[in-house]
Amino acid sequence: MYKQLEQRGMDSPPVNVGMLRDMKRAREPIACLTAYDASFAQLVDFSGADVVLVGDSLGMVIQGLDTTVPVTVNDMVYHARCVARGLRRAFLIVDMPFMSYTTSTQALDNSVRLMQEGGAMMVKLEGGQGQVAIVEHLAQHDVPVCAHLGLKPQSVHKIGGFKVQGREEQAAHRMIDEARALESAGADLVLLECVPTSLGAAIRDALHVPVIGIGAGPGVDGQILVLYDVLGITQGRMPRFVQNFMRGRDDPLEALRAYVHAVKTRAYPAPEHTFS
Repeated sequence: MYKQLEQRGMDSPPVNVGMLRDMKRAREPIACLTAYDASFAQLVDFSGADVVLVGDSLGMVIQGLDTTVPVTVNDMVYHARCVARGLRRAFLIVDMPFMSYTTSTQALDNSVRLMQEGGAMMVKLEGGQGQVAIVEHLAQHDVPVCAHLGLKPQSVHKIGGFKVQGREEQAAHRMIDEARALESAGADLVLLECVPTSLGAAIRDALHVPVIGIGAGPGVDGQILVLYDVLGITQGRMPRFVQNFMRGRDDPLEALRAYVHAVKTRAYPAPEHTFS
């Protein structure tokens, strides 16, 4: 397979789960971005990003919705297929949308769709103790899984808004226990959203699998941001962890490369992008 990819002009092999684990062990930061179509996916790939996520955030940044809740599996399959066509090196993760993994059978059926029809290399679900059995079932069927902890946008109506999670000692300990349980169940990656810096570092140290953060501080194994935020396209009030890398630059590819460089050199996230 790699020889075929070399013939497409690739300088390095495509990223896989094993490479991401090696990067964690080597303490090499993992640079991740979202993408939602082929054109932007190609730019993200050229930027040197290691991972691309087709997030259900497309409901907000593409579809103009207030939350990710209305996004469907068909939406995710369509956008994943578009993004997959633009990638050569980066590892492709695709979100499982709200209520698409309520049972083991449903989760497996929808994961198969995202992989076979959408080109996903891994699926991501918003996890917790309640999803341990789902993750275990998917792992038993060789479906790579990323578990999402911390602020879970699909639960925004349940938690009462977009809030930092895990600030209380009991909640922090519970999240560490959940992360360990999900890893034991077979999760290959964990994404942490909007948690204190100290908790992000603690979960990184507690797990053997890579931990990717968005608003989780500099102590995790990698960083991810929404593409439209990085390029300064999103309007209105931005989350604390966002940095506009397009500011002062004329070329979107230059901005994306600046983001990847900032992650790799640990210049991003800076203290002003973190929570205590």
